[in-house]
Parts: sequence; structure tokens; C-alpha cells
Amino acid sequence: MSIKIVEVQNQNQRKIFVNFPFTLYKGHKFWVPPFKAGELELLMPEKNPAFDFCKAKFWLAYENGSVVGRIGAIVNNLCIEKQCEKIGRITRMEFVDRYEVSELLFSTAEKWLQEEGMIGVAGPLGFSNLDHAGLLIEGHEWLPSMASDYHFAYYENHFERLAYKKEIDWLEFRISLPKNTPEKAGRIADLIKKRYGLQTVNFTTKKELEPYKEKIFKVFNDAFADLFGTFKLPEKLIRFYISKYFPILNPRYVKIILNKDDKLVGFIIALPSLSKALQKAKGKLLPFGWWHLRKALKHPTEMDLMLTGIDYDCQKLGFVSILMNELLKTANSDGVQFAETTGMLENNHVAIQLWKSFDHIQHKRKRCYRKLF
Repeated sequence: MSIKIVEVQNQNQRKIFVNFPFTLYKGHKFWVPPFKAGELELLMPEKNPAFDFCKAKFWLAYENGSVVGRIGAIVNNLCIEKQCEKIGRITRMEFVDRYEVSELLFSTAEKWLQEEGMIGVAGPLGFSNLDHAGLLIEGHEWLPSMASDYHFAYYENHFERLAYKKEIDWLEFRISLPKNTPEKAGRIADLIKKRYGLQTVNFTTKKELEPYKEKIFKVFNDAFADLFGTFKLPEKLIRFYISKYFPILNPRYVKIILNKDDKLVGFIIALPSLSKALQKAKGKLLPFGWWHLRKALKHPTEMDLMLTGIDYDCQKLGFVSILMNELLKTANSDGVQFAETTGMLENNHVAIQLWKSFDHIQHKRKRCYRKLF
């Protein structure tokens, strides 16, 4: 029987869309499942504020009554306005290793983007830079962090066969943490703090962190706005992400810097690694998913470096070394041995240089592709 493309139009179809990777990657030891409820929410215009400035459609590919692939397409008007170029996005593509399936899925998404006035397509990219981004092309033998994605190695061949060309890569690093905070790092951090009249703030409870949530995102917005694929997040979307991610934070792994006027000028957010806990939870918080997460948060041996942001005017003053020094103290006290970074743009040399002073490997690479119509 032929392959049939069905547009996702109702809640039941959205659930099928979200569930498909759980079938595709079933039993795979390196795939980390997301929470189904969270993924479902992102597809719903009434729940996801990104639909205020995005148009999106999603499709399923069926053969003999079974799903064999999925894909989404996004027109992100804020990003188009920033780039001054009508480039659409493909997102959340998953498919079996058959060219007729990927070709039909991609052509369906591309046709809709053309109808929306796009001159080309880039991806994989999500609704924002806090959403899914990049195709894994190196590091298939490593477990991804919570903030990253896993893809089958054959996906790269499908993209290239469909005339997609590399636009840019993100690099990910695995860092072996020193067992004790280096004295030299501590001295440098103290000197920078004294020179600029800075103070660091550590947290033990979420209540203590509460007054700084919006301030952290303001610095994030300013620090990341000029990077590839990013744009300034509207207030409504910021509040959405705060409600989505802050409840799972361990406040001890959040560090901030205040200047002499008590203005927040830098932050780092890490999280005890939840990858193995998410595998055990199998996409559900209940009945036992919460227990696996709680255990991982309390007894970590690895951590994920989720976000680091420095006020735009302070980005070359060494503030990141202060934040890392504080984070290392917490990691050392908890017995954390390794850290995983999220993706860093390959041309972000300042950020990449930071890891040169640590025992590290660059073990994963994710790619954004581009195709003009």
C-alpha cells in the first residue's frame, strides 16, 4: 500500500504525533524520552504562546494503518523580521529509514512553507532557541542531556539526499570536573569580583530563587538575541518557559552575579543529569516518573550545564569564570564528576574557549541545514 500523509488537526492526532518516537526508538539505550504532556502542550495553540507570532502545521505519514514518520513546519515571524529573510523551519521530524517516507514528509512541509511565502527552509529548529534544535550527526554513542535530542544516524543521509546543505553546527562537550576547586580559579574569581564590585548569590530553596526568575530571563534575552536562530522572547513566552522549567530546577545549581547596584549581570543554570531518570519515567510523571526525577536531583554524579548568560556590556570581563567557580563548589560537595554542556554554536569561540581549561572532550555535534526553494 502507498504512504499516506495526514495533517494533524485534533488532540487525538497530536497524541499520536507525540507518541510516535516512543515506538520508533523503543528499547534504544541512548534515546531520552521527553515528557509527553510537555511535548503535547507545545503543539497546542491555546497552550503555547509561540503561536502568537508563529504559524505551524504538523503531519503524520501512515502505511498499512501504522505511523512511519512525522514532521512539522513553522513560520516564525519574529525570527523572519530579525533576519529580514523569509526562511521557514522544519521541526520534530522522525521517520523510518526509507527514502520514500522522508521525501513525502519533507515535500509536504516544504510545499506548505512555499504557500506561506517562504523562499527556503532551515532546520531542524523549533519555536524558539529553548525548543528542539539541530540534527545529531556525531555522538550517537552518548546519552543526550535533557536539553538535547537524539536522532538515528541515518537521518543525515536523508537530509543530504533531499538537497539540504549545512548552515551551522552546534558543539557539545563532556567535562571531567576536578575533585577540588582549583586555587588559581578561586583567586581569579575573587580578583574579578573585587575589581568590579560584584557579589555572587547562591540558593538553597526555590523561594529564595523566586525574585530573580524574570531578571534571569531578561539577561538571557539580551545575551542570546544576536546568535543564530534566536530572537528576543516576548514576555508571555518568557512566563511560559518559567512555568515549564523552573519547577524542576535544583536551586543549589543556580548561581547569579549582582553588580554594585544590585543589578543581575550574570547567571548559570545547571541541573543534576536527568537523562537516565527520564528513560525510567518513560515519558510520564505518574505513577513513578516523579520518584525517578526526585532521586536523580538528590543524588547526582553528573550535571547538565543548561544555560549561561552574561549582561551584554559585561561579556568580555571574565564573569563566567566566577559563575563556574561557584558551581564547581556545589558540584564538588555533591560528588559530581562530569558535566555535559548544551549545544554551543561552532563560531562562538569565546564560549568554547572556556572549556579549554578543563579536562574535556567534544563528543557531540548537531547540525542545522538550509534549503532554498
